Amino acid sequence: MGLFRKSTLSSGRSAGALLLVGVLAGVAAGGGIGVIAATTTQTMTVCANKKTNVLRYAKNRKCAKTETKLVINQAGAAGAAGAAGATGAAGAAGATGANGAKGDTGAAGASSPTGFTARSVCGADGTTLCAVGVQGPGGGTIVYVDSSNEMPGYDYLEVAPTDASSGVTWATSTTKCGPLADTSCRLSFVSDVGAALDYIGMGTGRAATAAIVARHGAGGVAKALYAAGVADDFTTSTASDWFLPSKDELNEVCKYARNTGQVAGASTVCNGGNLRSGFASASYWSSSESAYNYAVVQYFASGFPDNGDKENLLSVRPVRAF
Repeated sequence: MGLFRKSTLSSGRSAGALLLVGVLAGVAAGGGIGVIAATTTQTMTVCANKKTNVLRYAKNRKCAKTETKLVINQAGAAGAAGAAGATGAAGAAGATGANGAKGDTGAAGASSPTGFTARSVCGADGTTLCAVGVQGPGGGTIVYVDSSNEMPGYDYLEVAPTDASSGVTWATSTTKCGPLADTSCRLSFVSDVGAALDYIGMGTGRAATAAIVARHGAGGVAKALYAAGVADDFTTSTASDWFLPSKDELNEVCKYARNTGQVAGASTVCNGGNLRSGFASASYWSSSESAYNYAVVQYFASGFPDNGDKENLLSVRPVRAF
Protein backbone atom coordinates (compact mmCIF):
# COMPACT_ATOMS: atom_id res chain seq x y z
CA MET A 1 0.00 0.00 0.00
CA GLY A 2 1.22 3.55 -0.74
CA LEU A 3 1.91 6.26 1.83
CA PHE A 4 -0.51 9.05 2.55
CA ARG A 5 0.68 12.57 3.18
CA LYS A 6 -0.08 13.81 6.66
CA SER A 7 -1.58 17.00 5.26
CA THR A 8 -4.26 14.97 3.63
CA LEU A 9 -5.81 14.09 7.00
CA SER A 10 -7.09 16.94 9.07
CA SER A 11 -7.57 14.69 12.09
CA GLY A 12 -6.97 11.12 13.13
CA ARG A 13 -10.64 10.15 12.87
CA SER A 14 -11.17 11.91 9.54
CA ALA A 15 -8.09 10.27 8.09
CA GLY A 16 -9.25 6.91 9.36
CA ALA A 17 -12.59 7.39 7.72
CA LEU A 18 -11.01 8.22 4.37
CA LEU A 19 -8.59 5.37 4.64
CA LEU A 20 -11.50 3.06 5.42
CA VAL A 21 -13.08 3.92 2.08
CA GLY A 22 -9.88 2.98 0.35
CA VAL A 23 -9.58 -0.26 2.24
CA LEU A 24 -13.13 -1.26 1.41
CA ALA A 25 -12.55 -0.37 -2.21
CA GLY A 26 -9.48 -2.56 -2.21
CA VAL A 27 -11.39 -5.45 -0.70
CA ALA A 28 -14.22 -5.08 -3.22
CA ALA A 29 -11.69 -4.94 -6.06
CA GLY A 30 -9.86 -8.04 -4.83
CA GLY A 31 -6.61 -6.13 -4.11
CA GLY A 32 -3.79 -6.71 -1.67
CA ILE A 33 -6.00 -6.96 1.39
CA GLY A 34 -7.69 -10.07 0.14
CA VAL A 35 -6.99 -11.76 3.44
CA ILE A 36 -9.72 -9.69 4.97
CA ALA A 37 -12.35 -11.31 2.82
CA ALA A 38 -11.43 -14.68 4.32
CA THR A 39 -12.25 -13.72 7.90
CA THR A 40 -15.23 -15.32 9.52
CA THR A 41 -15.89 -12.43 11.91
CA GLN A 42 -18.57 -9.83 11.42
CA THR A 43 -16.11 -6.97 12.02
CA MET A 44 -12.42 -6.26 11.29
CA THR A 45 -9.87 -4.02 12.97
CA VAL A 46 -7.64 -1.58 11.03
CA CYS A 47 -4.81 0.34 12.65
CA ALA A 48 -3.67 3.73 11.25
CA ASN A 49 -0.19 4.95 12.14
CA LYS A 50 -0.54 8.43 13.55
CA LYS A 51 2.78 9.63 12.13
CA THR A 52 2.98 7.92 8.77
CA ASN A 53 -0.78 7.46 8.13
CA VAL A 54 -0.05 3.89 7.07
CA LEU A 55 -2.90 1.48 7.54
CA ARG A 56 -2.54 -2.08 8.56
CA TYR A 57 -5.03 -4.88 9.22
CA ALA A 58 -4.92 -5.97 12.84
CA LYS A 59 -5.69 -9.64 12.79
CA ASN A 60 -5.58 -9.81 16.55
CA ARG A 61 -7.79 -6.74 16.75
CA LYS A 62 -5.14 -4.79 18.69
CA CYS A 63 -3.39 -1.57 17.74
CA ALA A 64 -0.21 0.07 19.12
CA LYS A 65 -0.37 3.26 21.12
CA THR A 66 1.00 5.12 18.10
CA GLU A 67 -1.91 3.89 15.98
CA THR A 68 -5.51 4.79 15.67
CA LYS A 69 -7.83 1.80 15.94
CA LEU A 70 -10.74 1.49 13.53
CA VAL A 71 -13.33 -1.29 13.88
CA ILE A 72 -15.16 -1.88 10.62
CA ASN A 73 -18.50 -3.72 10.32
CA GLN A 74 -18.10 -6.14 7.43
CA ALA A 75 -21.84 -6.65 6.95
CA GLY A 76 -23.19 -4.27 4.35
CA ALA A 77 -26.64 -2.71 4.34
CA ALA A 78 -29.50 -5.13 3.69
CA GLY A 79 -30.20 -5.54 -0.01
CA ALA A 80 -33.62 -5.23 -1.63
CA ALA A 81 -35.96 -8.22 -1.22
CA GLY A 82 -35.63 -10.77 -3.99
CA ALA A 83 -38.54 -11.77 -6.21
CA ALA A 84 -41.02 -14.29 -4.77
CA GLY A 85 -40.12 -17.88 -5.57
CA ALA A 86 -42.40 -20.18 -7.62
CA THR A 87 -45.42 -21.68 -5.82
CA GLY A 88 -44.62 -25.08 -4.40
CA ALA A 89 -46.42 -28.23 -5.58
CA ALA A 90 -49.78 -29.01 -3.92
CA GLY A 91 -49.56 -31.33 -0.98
CA ALA A 92 -51.04 -34.84 -1.06
CA ALA A 93 -54.82 -35.08 -0.51
CA GLY A 94 -55.91 -35.89 3.00
CA ALA A 95 -57.50 -39.22 3.85
CA THR A 96 -61.22 -39.61 3.01
CA GLY A 97 -63.48 -39.15 6.00
CA ALA A 98 -65.61 -42.02 7.20
CA ASN A 99 -69.12 -42.37 5.67
CA GLY A 100 -72.08 -41.39 7.79
CA ALA A 101 -74.51 -44.03 8.97
CA LYS A 102 -77.02 -45.18 6.34
CA GLY A 103 -80.58 -44.05 6.93
CA ASP A 104 -83.49 -46.48 7.19
CA THR A 105 -85.22 -47.45 3.95
CA GLY A 106 -88.73 -46.08 3.67
CA ALA A 107 -91.63 -48.46 3.37
CA ALA A 108 -92.67 -49.25 -0.21
CA GLY A 109 -95.89 -47.66 -1.38
CA ALA A 110 -98.82 -49.81 -2.42
CA SER A 111 -98.66 -50.75 -6.09
CA SER A 112 -101.55 -50.85 -8.52
CA PRO A 113 -101.81 -52.31 -12.02
CA THR A 114 -100.62 -49.92 -14.68
CA GLY A 115 -103.56 -48.18 -16.34
CA PHE A 116 -106.23 -49.16 -13.77
CA THR A 117 -107.96 -46.33 -11.92
CA ALA A 118 -110.09 -47.13 -8.89
CA ARG A 119 -113.07 -44.77 -8.88
CA SER A 120 -115.51 -43.76 -6.19
CA VAL A 121 -118.36 -42.66 -8.47
CA CYS A 122 -120.79 -45.50 -7.82
CA GLY A 123 -123.64 -46.18 -5.40
CA ALA A 124 -126.87 -44.23 -4.99
CA ASP A 125 -124.92 -41.22 -3.75
CA GLY A 126 -122.30 -41.38 -6.51
CA THR A 127 -119.40 -41.46 -4.04
CA THR A 128 -119.04 -45.20 -3.37
CA LEU A 129 -116.05 -47.16 -4.64
CA CYS A 130 -117.11 -49.04 -7.78
CA ALA A 131 -117.16 -52.84 -7.39
CA VAL A 132 -119.07 -55.82 -8.77
CA GLY A 133 -122.68 -55.67 -7.57
CA VAL A 134 -122.62 -51.94 -6.74
CA GLN A 135 -124.92 -49.52 -8.55
CA GLY A 136 -123.07 -47.83 -11.40
CA PRO A 137 -123.17 -44.14 -12.31
CA GLY A 138 -125.48 -44.96 -15.26
CA GLY A 139 -128.14 -46.43 -12.96
CA GLY A 140 -127.28 -50.05 -13.75
CA THR A 141 -124.99 -52.50 -11.92
CA ILE A 142 -121.22 -53.03 -12.10
CA VAL A 143 -120.60 -56.58 -13.37
CA TYR A 144 -116.89 -56.45 -14.17
CA VAL A 145 -113.83 -54.67 -12.74
CA ASP A 146 -110.64 -54.83 -14.78
CA SER A 147 -108.33 -54.44 -11.77
CA SER A 148 -105.55 -56.37 -13.53
CA ASN A 149 -105.76 -54.10 -16.58
CA GLU A 150 -106.23 -56.95 -19.04
CA MET A 151 -108.31 -55.05 -21.59
CA PRO A 152 -108.02 -51.64 -23.25
CA GLY A 153 -110.58 -48.89 -23.16
CA TYR A 154 -112.14 -49.07 -19.72
CA ASP A 155 -111.89 -50.32 -16.12
CA TYR A 156 -115.54 -51.01 -15.30
CA LEU A 157 -118.41 -52.67 -17.17
CA GLU A 158 -121.94 -51.68 -16.15
CA VAL A 159 -125.08 -53.53 -17.25
CA ALA A 160 -128.28 -51.59 -17.88
CA PRO A 161 -130.97 -51.76 -15.14
CA THR A 162 -133.52 -53.28 -17.58
CA ASP A 163 -133.72 -54.99 -20.95
CA ALA A 164 -133.90 -52.64 -23.93
CA SER A 165 -135.92 -55.15 -25.97
CA SER A 166 -137.42 -58.60 -25.56
CA GLY A 167 -137.54 -59.40 -29.27
CA VAL A 168 -135.56 -57.81 -32.12
CA THR A 169 -133.43 -59.17 -34.98
CA TRP A 170 -129.66 -58.85 -35.04
CA ALA A 171 -129.69 -57.33 -38.56
CA THR A 172 -132.11 -56.31 -41.25
CA SER A 173 -132.06 -57.26 -44.93
CA THR A 174 -130.70 -53.87 -46.03
CA THR A 175 -127.93 -54.23 -48.65
CA LYS A 176 -125.22 -52.23 -46.88
CA CYS A 177 -123.03 -55.00 -45.46
CA GLY A 178 -120.12 -57.14 -46.72
CA PRO A 179 -116.66 -55.94 -47.91
CA LEU A 180 -118.26 -53.87 -50.67
CA ALA A 181 -121.26 -52.81 -48.56
CA ASP A 182 -123.61 -54.17 -51.21
CA THR A 183 -125.09 -57.34 -49.70
CA SER A 184 -127.80 -58.12 -47.15
CA CYS A 185 -126.71 -57.52 -43.56
CA ARG A 186 -128.54 -60.73 -42.58
CA LEU A 187 -126.61 -62.82 -45.11
CA SER A 188 -123.07 -61.47 -44.74
CA PHE A 189 -120.60 -60.09 -42.23
CA VAL A 190 -121.05 -56.44 -41.44
CA SER A 191 -117.65 -55.83 -43.08
CA ASP A 192 -115.57 -59.00 -43.52
CA VAL A 193 -114.60 -62.10 -41.58
CA GLY A 194 -111.27 -60.60 -40.42
CA ALA A 195 -112.92 -57.58 -38.85
CA ALA A 196 -115.65 -59.74 -37.31
CA LEU A 197 -113.07 -61.76 -35.35
CA ASP A 198 -111.78 -58.52 -33.78
CA TYR A 199 -115.12 -57.94 -32.06
CA ILE A 200 -115.32 -60.90 -29.69
CA GLY A 201 -113.27 -60.21 -26.56
CA MET A 202 -113.58 -57.84 -23.63
CA GLY A 203 -113.42 -54.19 -24.61
CA THR A 204 -114.66 -54.70 -28.20
CA GLY A 205 -118.44 -54.34 -27.88
CA ARG A 206 -118.48 -50.56 -28.23
CA ALA A 207 -116.59 -50.60 -31.54
CA ALA A 208 -118.67 -53.54 -32.87
CA THR A 209 -121.90 -51.68 -32.07
CA ALA A 210 -120.62 -48.57 -33.87
CA ALA A 211 -119.77 -50.62 -36.99
CA ILE A 212 -123.20 -52.29 -37.09
CA VAL A 213 -125.02 -48.98 -36.57
CA ALA A 214 -122.93 -47.30 -39.27
CA ARG A 215 -123.86 -49.93 -41.89
CA HIS A 216 -127.54 -49.85 -41.05
CA GLY A 217 -127.53 -46.09 -40.75
CA ALA A 218 -126.09 -45.84 -44.27
CA GLY A 219 -129.18 -47.71 -45.48
CA GLY A 220 -131.55 -45.48 -43.57
CA VAL A 221 -132.65 -48.27 -41.21
CA ALA A 222 -134.30 -47.17 -37.95
CA LYS A 223 -132.38 -48.20 -34.81
CA ALA A 224 -135.46 -49.81 -33.32
CA LEU A 225 -135.31 -52.54 -35.99
CA TYR A 226 -132.02 -54.25 -35.02
CA ALA A 227 -130.23 -55.17 -31.77
CA ALA A 228 -127.19 -52.88 -31.97
CA GLY A 229 -129.45 -49.94 -32.86
CA VAL A 230 -131.71 -50.62 -29.88
CA ALA A 231 -128.75 -50.78 -27.50
CA ASP A 232 -127.15 -47.66 -28.97
CA ASP A 233 -130.41 -45.75 -28.59
CA PHE A 234 -130.94 -46.84 -24.96
CA THR A 235 -130.73 -44.14 -22.27
CA THR A 236 -131.18 -43.72 -18.52
CA SER A 237 -131.52 -40.52 -16.54
CA THR A 238 -127.73 -40.37 -16.05
CA ALA A 239 -126.23 -42.06 -19.12
CA SER A 240 -126.70 -42.39 -22.86
CA ASP A 241 -123.47 -44.18 -23.89
CA TRP A 242 -124.86 -47.73 -23.87
CA PHE A 243 -123.92 -50.39 -26.44
CA LEU A 244 -124.51 -54.04 -27.36
CA PRO A 245 -121.98 -56.19 -25.43
CA SER A 246 -119.46 -58.40 -27.24
CA LYS A 247 -119.46 -62.18 -26.70
CA ASP A 248 -117.11 -62.01 -23.68
CA GLU A 249 -118.75 -58.92 -22.22
CA LEU A 250 -122.18 -60.58 -22.43
CA ASN A 251 -120.72 -63.57 -20.62
CA GLU A 252 -119.74 -61.31 -17.69
CA VAL A 253 -123.30 -59.98 -17.57
CA CYS A 254 -124.63 -63.56 -17.54
CA LYS A 255 -122.24 -64.59 -14.76
CA TYR A 256 -123.52 -61.79 -12.55
CA ALA A 257 -127.14 -62.45 -13.54
CA ARG A 258 -126.91 -66.09 -12.57
CA ASN A 259 -125.04 -65.31 -9.33
CA THR A 260 -122.55 -68.09 -9.97
CA GLY A 261 -119.97 -66.78 -7.49
CA GLN A 262 -117.25 -66.90 -10.13
CA VAL A 263 -114.47 -64.33 -10.13
CA ALA A 264 -115.29 -61.42 -12.39
CA GLY A 265 -113.20 -61.58 -15.53
CA ALA A 266 -112.71 -65.37 -15.46
CA SER A 267 -112.95 -67.09 -18.84
CA THR A 268 -115.52 -69.66 -17.74
CA VAL A 269 -119.12 -69.45 -18.94
CA CYS A 270 -121.94 -68.58 -16.55
CA ASN A 271 -123.34 -72.06 -15.94
CA GLY A 272 -124.86 -72.91 -12.56
CA GLY A 273 -126.24 -70.63 -9.90
CA ASN A 274 -129.65 -69.04 -9.70
CA LEU A 275 -130.92 -66.18 -11.85
CA ARG A 276 -130.99 -62.90 -9.99
CA SER A 277 -134.06 -60.73 -9.78
CA GLY A 278 -134.16 -58.22 -12.62
CA PHE A 279 -132.86 -60.63 -15.25
CA ALA A 280 -135.03 -62.72 -17.56
CA SER A 281 -134.54 -66.38 -18.38
CA ALA A 282 -134.09 -65.42 -22.02
CA SER A 283 -131.64 -65.48 -24.92
CA TYR A 284 -129.64 -62.30 -25.48
CA TRP A 285 -127.84 -60.93 -28.50
CA SER A 286 -124.14 -60.06 -28.44
CA SER A 287 -122.48 -57.76 -30.98
CA SER A 288 -120.09 -60.55 -32.09
CA GLU A 289 -120.63 -62.30 -35.41
CA SER A 290 -119.86 -66.03 -35.55
CA ALA A 291 -120.55 -66.64 -39.26
CA TYR A 292 -121.75 -64.67 -42.26
CA ASN A 293 -125.39 -65.10 -41.18
CA TYR A 294 -124.99 -65.89 -37.44
CA ALA A 295 -124.18 -63.91 -34.30
CA VAL A 296 -123.32 -65.13 -30.80
CA VAL A 297 -126.20 -65.39 -28.34
CA GLN A 298 -126.24 -66.39 -24.67
CA TYR A 299 -129.04 -68.26 -22.93
CA PHE A 300 -129.39 -66.87 -19.45
CA ALA A 301 -131.63 -69.84 -18.59
CA SER A 302 -128.65 -72.23 -18.87
CA GLY A 303 -125.74 -69.84 -19.15
CA PHE A 304 -124.25 -71.32 -22.30
CA PRO A 305 -123.46 -69.33 -25.46
CA ASP A 306 -124.60 -70.42 -28.94
CA ASN A 307 -124.97 -69.16 -32.50
CA GLY A 308 -128.20 -67.47 -33.44
CA ASP A 309 -129.57 -66.76 -36.89
CA LYS A 310 -129.52 -63.00 -37.49
CA GLU A 311 -133.23 -63.11 -38.32
CA ASN A 312 -134.21 -64.40 -34.86
CA LEU A 313 -136.09 -62.17 -32.45
CA LEU A 314 -134.09 -62.16 -29.21
CA SER A 315 -133.58 -59.91 -26.17
CA VAL A 316 -131.14 -57.01 -25.78
CA ARG A 317 -129.44 -55.98 -22.54
CA PRO A 318 -127.19 -52.97 -23.11
CA VAL A 319 -123.97 -52.25 -21.23
CA ARG A 320 -121.75 -49.22 -20.82
CA ALA A 321 -118.10 -48.94 -19.87
CA PHE A 322 -115.88 -46.40 -18.11
